[in-house]
Amino acid sequence: MMATRELRVPPREAGMRADVFLAARFPDWSRTAVATAIRAGEVRSTSRNLKPSSTLHPNELLLLSMPDGAESVAKPPCPPVLYEDDDLVAFAKPAGLLMHPVGRGFAWGLINLARERFSGEDLHLGHRLDRETSGVVLVSRNADANRHVKAAFKARETVKTYWAIVRGHPDWDELTIAAPLGSDDTSPVRLKQGVRPDGQPAVTDVRVLARLRDLSVVSCRPRTGRTHQIRVHLDHVGHPIFGDRLYGQEPDIFLGLFEGTPVRDLRQRLGHPRHCLHARALHIEHPRGGSLSVRAPMPADMRRVIERHR
Repeated sequence: MMATRELRVPPREAGMRADVFLAARFPDWSRTAVATAIRAGEVRSTSRNLKPSSTLHPNELLLLSMPDGAESVAKPPCPPVLYEDDDLVAFAKPAGLLMHPVGRGFAWGLINLARERFSGEDLHLGHRLDRETSGVVLVSRNADANRHVKAAFKARETVKTYWAIVRGHPDWDELTIAAPLGSDDTSPVRLKQGVRPDGQPAVTDVRVLARLRDLSVVSCRPRTGRTHQIRVHLDHVGHPIFGDRLYGQEPDIFLGLFEGTPVRDLRQRLGHPRHCLHARALHIEHPRGGSLSVRAPMPADMRRVIERHR
């Protein structure tokens, strides 16, 4: 028996080919298999006729046919709870966990693990982290709290602190990076962002926490919320994040991983299986008044990188 699964195209990934987008989302689904599924009507768009080469639109809704109840990965444990009250719950998201469940069969996301743990509650994500980024994620437990949290993030009334391990040693201790961001038209990777004069304003405050043998640990506070902002800004000043497969690397790494083709010296060139970026802390005004600050400890993989490179 087949069931239909919905997948909405994130605005940051609009502009990608349909077959590339889906193959990137589901690593066990090759571009050839995706193209076959699209032509067979197993992947459809609610707004138009879809082809493998179709350029996806922001928030376009795709419908995927799959075996009912199929699961592609084992269920992971619910992430640790860092804080909870009647309105909010904060989780320590591990690297590799999606925010929403996706998959041609099924893949677990933080929100459905949270809804299973707090069953019967009206849980909503307050914000998002990339799949590879670890750290604090805030979830609202009722409609009023959800509206408050969403409004706070939209109005930039939150303070977010990230820790990153970057390549090299900055010749400064503190730096404010003010560089407008937009799509990188020079890159064959459509979702890649870059600094461009006609881009959207973007500002990140960076402070060096430690200098290692060949890497450095930095603290970042983004004042704006542009796509890949911290990753782009750190690459822009010559210190890309260690393990980043998109920024500070030649495009063949990202394209090879997405298309499932071999990449020469991949492990040596990346240095780490994921980009070393961690959402360390979040400060927000509480829906019932006062303020809330939540911190997530540095994950074990980043601690190991620091020890190896001391």
